[in-house]
Amino acid sequence: MGGVTILETERLILRPWEPEDAAFVLDLYSRWEVQRFIGTKPRVMTSMAEASELIDRWRGIDHPVHAIWAVQLKAQAESARPEPVQQRTDKPQLAGTLLLKSIPASGSELPLQPSGDTEIGWHFHPDHWGNGYATEAAQVVLGHAFARGLPRVLAVTNPANAASQQVCTRIGLSHRGQTGKYYNAVCELFEGINPNS
Repeated sequence: MGGVTILETERLILRPWEPEDAAFVLDLYSRWEVQRFIGTKPRVMTSMAEASELIDRWRGIDHPVHAIWAVQLKAQAESARPEPVQQRTDKPQLAGTLLLKSIPASGSELPLQPSGDTEIGWHFHPDHWGNGYATEAAQVVLGHAFARGLPRVLAVTNPANAASQQVCTRIGLSHRGQTGKYYNAVCELFEGINPNS
């Protein structure tokens, strides 16, 4: 996954997922409060093997702009007190996932086929909700997408997911109403147009 651009904000590092991140992925996606708005039939993750397989899929994305990033808190690394190595138990504190990927079109055949559009999305651990991390990470990824020449980026949310809809608005996406064009589901559609195109 050498093609993933590492991105930084004031408080965050967005980096490729690594196999050793599987415990965090399992913790994140085994929570109903995270999964309840994901997909048409939400379900929680139940095993470390499933988490590892998901990381492998993310690492296998081969696209010049699309990627799935691990969102890591920067402050921990910068503010940690020097301690003898044998006493350190700190690991990079992960906060969530930031996605920039092909969005599947609705259709009768499974798996759903790519629509040709790009979607931005995020999934954050509840311990990190309310800190503005989703907005901060999504803003830098949206800027990255536009700098790399994508003409537009979409976000779709479950109609009941008000928190993600607020993030969409904060990062400058325009609400376009509801659509059934993606995921075989009725979603709220948000769109960002590249200001440079």
